[in-house]
Amino acid sequence: QVQLVESGGGLVQPGGSLRLSCAASGSFSSINSMGWYRQAPGKQRELVAAISSGGTPNYADFVKGRFTISRDNAKNTVYLQMNSLKSEDAAVYYCNADWRRFWYSSWLSSWGQGTQVTVSS
Repeated sequence: QVQLVESGGGLVQPGGSLRLSCAASGSFSSINSMGWYRQAPGKQRELVAAISSGGTPNYADFVKGRFTISRDNAKNTVYLQMNSLKSEDAAVYYCNADWRRFWYSSWLSSWGQGTQVTVSS
């Protein structure tokens, strides 16, 4: 199993910045895509950004130009740099990773516990 531990959430003023981190640990042979999703109260969970094992990013339109996703494969860690934060960015942010136990295993998906991001003056 893979455990994903997020950190870096908190309270920030509109226009401010935060950096989220998510570290994967456990028993696995490889991790494929890693990503960040968010869920605001009363809304469905939505993709914010994802990044392939080779480093190719994919962003939701509403964060393009403001958020940057990156990863450190040696540390099995994915980051989300969030700049120019808006009130509508407030949500619980969840880390997600696709991984497999052995090279011949099926890909599985795991989620972190979530970290709260609050944007308010």
